[in-house]
Amino acid sequence: MQELSSILTIIQEHKGKPGAIIPILHKIQKQWGHIPPSAQKLVARELEMPVVEVNGIVSFYSLFSENPKGKYVIGVCKGTACYVKGTERLLDKLREILGIEAGCTTADGMFSLEVVRCLGACGLGPVMSINEKVYTRVKAEKLQEIIASYYIEQDKCGICAR
Repeated sequence: MQELSSILTIIQEHKGKPGAIIPILHKIQKQWGHIPPSAQKLVARELEMPVVEVNGIVSFYSLFSENPKGKYVIGVCKGTACYVKGTERLLDKLREILGIEAGCTTADGMFSLEVVRCLGACGLGPVMSINEKVYTRVKAEKLQEIIASYYIEQDKCGICAR
């Protein structure tokens, strides 16, 4: 586990300011990639608030995660327009390719799979994103190629041969 001392530094930067909890959690998320229970307990103790309140904030906002996310976060839109245009086929294929369910991360830490409500390209569905890159009119048969390209970038072709 990473040292909790870095969290104390983050807390001290914001402690006493109105609404400090969100910037604190945001910096922890950015630094660690997630906000584990041990970090939540430390934040609660230092801000003199119940752990359940900190956890409520972490679990409410989709920006925050209690579990480490992969290097690449795949967001598959399940808004109405994308759903009608085939989101379920994309999710099924991604589950098959990655071997994980939505909300999980691959064992190698490369990918996390998430369902999102809208990526703002409803007329171009189905839509998915990988980190900041948005893919439109995605076909399930193209997903293997898309995913493999991220492994090739990393010189890891573990799933390229599948």
